[in-house]
Amino acid sequence: MKYMLLAYTRQDSWDDVDPTSPEFLELCRFYEDLGRELTASGELVVTEGLAHPTLSRTVHPGGEVVDGPFAEAKEVLVSFAIVDCAGHDRVTASRPGSPRPPVTPSRSAR
Repeated sequence: MKYMLLAYTRQDSWDDVDPTSPEFLELCRFYEDLGRELTASGELVVTEGLAHPTLSRTVHPGGEVVDGPFAEAKEVLVSFAIVDCAGHDRVTASRPGSPRPPVTPSRSAR
């Protein structure tokens, strides 16, 4: 079964993140390791980080393009992954040693 994993953070956290901080670099290593693990198991379909919301555009049916992903979003989508796993338990299993993210993302599996 395929699942989409979404990583969100508060807009102010995203604006304030220091990409050179040890905490952020630890978070990057965590997600790189997770990507390698899911690739090795054959479960990773695709994953991508997304641009900062100030660079985002929404394209509506008919071709209208507007700034930003949402009019009044309090959280922003920072990345996604699509995985093909045996079931919900595999997707929601926590990993030991998961770092506390400096940009406080929340994850959801859909």
